[in-house]
Amino acid sequence: MAQPPSGLAELFLGFLSIGARSFGGVLPWAHRVLVEERRWITPEDFAETVGLCQVLPGPNIGNAAILLGKRWFGARGAAVAFLGLMALPFVWVLALAALYADFAGNPVVRAVVTGVGTAGAGLFIGTAIKLGRTLATKPAALAIVASVFLAIGIARVSLLVVLPVAAAAGLLLSRRNLL
Repeated sequence: MAQPPSGLAELFLGFLSIGARSFGGVLPWAHRVLVEERRWITPEDFAETVGLCQVLPGPNIGNAAILLGKRWFGARGAAVAFLGLMALPFVWVLALAALYADFAGNPVVRAVVTGVGTAGAGLFIGTAIKLGRTLATKPAALAIVASVFLAIGIARVSLLVVLPVAAAAGLLLSRRNLL
């Protein structure tokens, strides 16, 4: 059973923990903290929230922090959740940029950066599989996913065309209780 945070301090610390652990890939850590550790939202709610936030401009989990913070505590919650998410990564990026400027030519440093990118990709793939579990029992959702993949990935149809059609199909299927 999902239980939202009890106050702004808990909200801030929860999103701070996501930001603190998620350098290079926020989505896996956001899922882990919000769904598995703190149980603030259900896996289905997480998938729906991230799905909505992917079509909005800006970072997906940044948008999710704002959306969830506002849901639970209004405008102050939105600001607190977003600041918690971004506080430590902001400081770390500045520090790492200063260090990287001095050591970018070093082959060991370049190998570490490549390894971190690979690990981030693995975390992203693992989270995609977790998100897919909520869709696996819904044939209509799988049909939309497959159609979007075929349209964009294979046929190279513009996202500006595919997204409204997929959203309309999702809305129609949802109204008919097929999603």
